Amino acid sequence: MRLHRLEITAFGPFGGTQTVDFDALSAAGLFLLHGPTGAGKTSVLDAVCFALYGSVPGVRQTPGTTLRSDHAPVGTSTEVVLELTVGERRLEITRRPAQQRPKKRGGGFTTEKAQTWLREYDPATRAWNGLSRSHQEIGEEITQLVGMSREQFCQVVLLPQGDFARFLRADAEARGKLLGRLFDTRRFAAVEERLAELRRTAQQQVEEGDERLLALAHRMGQAAGGLAVARTAVDGRPGDPGVADAVLTWAAVARTEAREALDIARVRLDAAEARQGAARAALDAENDLAARQARHADALLRKERLTAHAPERDRLQAALDRSLKADRVAPALDLRQDAERAHTTAHTARARSRAQLPAELADAGAEHLSALEHRLREELGGLEAARRAERRAATIADERAALAREARADDDVLRDTADWLAGWEPRRAALSERVEAARDAAARAEHLAGRLEPARRRRDAARRRDALAEDTRAAEARLADAREHRNTAHESWLDVKSRRLEGIAAELAVTLAPGDPCQVCGSTAHPAPARTTADHVDRATEDAAYAAYTRAEESRTAAERGLAVTRESWSSARAEVLAGTAVEPTVAELTREVEELSRLHAEAHALAAQTHGAREALARAEREHEGRVTAQREAERRVAARTSRREALEQEQAALDEELARGRGAFATVAEHATRLERRIALLIDATGTVGAAELAAQRLKEADDRLADAAYRAGFATPAEAAAALLREGERRDHQQRVDAFQAEAAAVADRLAEPGTAAAAALPPADPAAAGAVHTTAERALREADSVLAAARERATGLAGLSRQALTEVRRLGPLREEYDRVARLAALTAGTSAENERRMRLESYVLAARLEQVAAAATARLQRMSSGRYTLVHSDARSGGKRAGLGLHVVDAWTGNERDTATLSGGETFFASLALALGLADVVTDEAGGVRLDTLFIDEGFGSLDEQTLDEVLDVLDSLRERDRSVGIVSHVGDLRRRIPAQLEVVKARHGSAVRLRTGGDALSG
Repeated sequence: MRLHRLEITAFGPFGGTQTVDFDALSAAGLFLLHGPTGAGKTSVLDAVCFALYGSVPGVRQTPGTTLRSDHAPVGTSTEVVLELTVGERRLEITRRPAQQRPKKRGGGFTTEKAQTWLREYDPATRAWNGLSRSHQEIGEEITQLVGMSREQFCQVVLLPQGDFARFLRADAEARGKLLGRLFDTRRFAAVEERLAELRRTAQQQVEEGDERLLALAHRMGQAAGGLAVARTAVDGRPGDPGVADAVLTWAAVARTEAREALDIARVRLDAAEARQGAARAALDAENDLAARQARHADALLRKERLTAHAPERDRLQAALDRSLKADRVAPALDLRQDAERAHTTAHTARARSRAQLPAELADAGAEHLSALEHRLREELGGLEAARRAERRAATIADERAALAREARADDDVLRDTADWLAGWEPRRAALSERVEAARDAAARAEHLAGRLEPARRRRDAARRRDALAEDTRAAEARLADAREHRNTAHESWLDVKSRRLEGIAAELAVTLAPGDPCQVCGSTAHPAPARTTADHVDRATEDAAYAAYTRAEESRTAAERGLAVTRESWSSARAEVLAGTAVEPTVAELTREVEELSRLHAEAHALAAQTHGAREALARAEREHEGRVTAQREAERRVAARTSRREALEQEQAALDEELARGRGAFATVAEHATRLERRIALLIDATGTVGAAELAAQRLKEADDRLADAAYRAGFATPAEAAAALLREGERRDHQQRVDAFQAEAAAVADRLAEPGTAAAAALPPADPAAAGAVHTTAERALREADSVLAAARERATGLAGLSRQALTEVRRLGPLREEYDRVARLAALTAGTSAENERRMRLESYVLAARLEQVAAAATARLQRMSSGRYTLVHSDARSGGKRAGLGLHVVDAWTGNERDTATLSGGETFFASLALALGLADVVTDEAGGVRLDTLFIDEGFGSLDEQTLDEVLDVLDSLRERDRSVGIVSHVGDLRRRIPAQLEVVKARHGSAVRLRTGGDALSG
């Protein structure tokens, strides 16, 4: 994968559009990305990651943050365009995050959804062809082509050094998390989890089966109650290997004892049945004799009762005979009784109706009363027109009252509307002024908001300026002290060196021996060797003085660098405070300006917040005005309509008054007159009916008396009263007949009973004793029931134990494969989880795979680490256990100077940097191979070079420069000033008030982006 061009717009610190030409940078192989703190160096890498994956690296993708630049003008969309070659295909990716943009209509902002475009360059046509605008499709296409997830890309291509420094010092668990993300070992963790899940499932199934088996054993123990085996329970818990054998053995013993108990119960039942049969036969014979003797005695007693009741039977029979003769007179008697009741009722009604008539009509006949009724009906019919007129007059009165109420209501509406409309124009003007004031406040608030944020930044910059001024003075003081200390150390070293040179002859003479040549003149004779004086300086003292001078020089250089950085920061803060003004304000002045702007903005914002309420109030007032005008028009129209309606009602009322005067007569109302007539007519109708009914009832009563006398004479009775006395009611007749029939049936039954041969013979025998035979039979019956119950219980126990034993055997057979499966799965799960004794190092399966990957990474990192450390250090993987923790992800460094293997946490700062850099490059190679061998032509290394000395820095740069052997380009992100002199190709990020910008420098040339 090679990057060609990156275009950034309104992204991060970049307010405008900036273009990065990676082709120009990559031509040198090694290029530098530098700039002041906060300028946006990391944002360039974030833009590359965002273009590829739609999000920035995880550590910078925190909730609440936005990718849009605060410096971007309104209307400029945040956008990143990346042109790259991957998989022999040249692609262009354009991404826009979700962002706020001004509404096309009206004020305010609306949220624009995230957008993505993917295009491919066609060399044949030399044109870009659109491939997709789907986020999902483009994400899948890029991930497949690059061969890495976002986490792998950020770890392999962007090489975050801080992460690998922590990786060097981390424990096995932390290393496992990082390696797991990069190499995607989730499938191995899934295998562990799946085996653990299978083990839990199999264990649960086995334990559930054992629980069912033990439950069956418990049920068999309950079923075997009374047997000797029931006193011994089955030992074992769910999951124990011997549970099945124990249950089956116990069941076999229980079945044997149950069968033996069943055979004994059968023998006892046969004996009890024989004894019960003999007792039953004896009891039946005694009961039969007692029954026959009782029947004979009962027959004699019943015969005596029949003889005593014979006169009563004769009386009942005579009454039944007279009642049969009287039945021929009964219809005439009923007819006469009905006629008498009708006559009494009719005379009572006639007397009641005549009492309600006037005295002159008390003796009037039915014809006279009917004629009077007809006359009154004719008079009532003449009042119908007057009654209609009276009802209409009442309706007219109601209508006139309703019209009066409506007139009063409309008068109130017209007065209220006129008063409200009189004040409409001033009210509308006031509401309009309120809306305009709120609009002006909204514009003012927006203007003040645009001034407030720059003012806050200037205030904060002024605070930094003042703080940095103090830091600058302190740095200048430290530099002065360092320079003085360096000069003193330099003079001291020169003095020591001069004194040593003066006594160098004496120092050489110390080493002379007779016969040895002199190191200066070569003579073997030493007649007058120089002698050491009291102020002689040896080499160790000179080296110590030189070391002190070197340290002082380094302190001075560090102080100069610190002062330069502080002055640069102070200048940047001062420039931000000035912001185009000639006078440099103080912090207090800027604070007062911010407070004043904040107050004015708050007031304007509060007033602007009333815009919606003011508009709603004006709209409500306009709607009310329209409703009031409409109501006024409607009221005026109703007033005119009521006037004409009232005149028509008054004319109709005058005509009705004449008709009512005629219909009322002497009464107050026509209705009262008509009611009086209707009441008199009803009385006459009732009297006419009762008089006619009374006359007809008297005639029918006379006819009934004649028919009754004739019927009694023909039936043989002297008078109708005698015939009536002989009659029996239906219940009496039925009772008499039943008593006569029962007497005759009882006489026949007694005769039959006394004629039975067995009954008469039994009476001659001694009295029977059923009670004694019953006691013997009861005892035999109880013994039989007990024997039968014992047999049933034994049979049920044997059957139950046999059934439960079969269930237990079935359950044991079903559990066999499950237990074998559980043993196999449990062994595998323990092995992969690192808890098995077979796994000596207690390594989990995922840790085992990651250990192999870590071993590859260590081998790849060592090839570069040895060059960076001049052959001193080698990274090795260790699978040794540390304390009680599991093994597999240890990482040690071998020091060739000592030959010892030690922990990576013992490395110094600079050593940690180049070791972590070697580790990052090695990991990049391994992850690249793991991802399918995708070629990575562009890499970025972020910071850490400031901790290296010159020699180590040269060696590290040589290693990075060697990455170009396969046409790779490496970008270094660093503040180290020495790198600017060593690396000619540079991408500088410049921080400015209105947003950062990039500059491309190649061999002294500069282009502004």
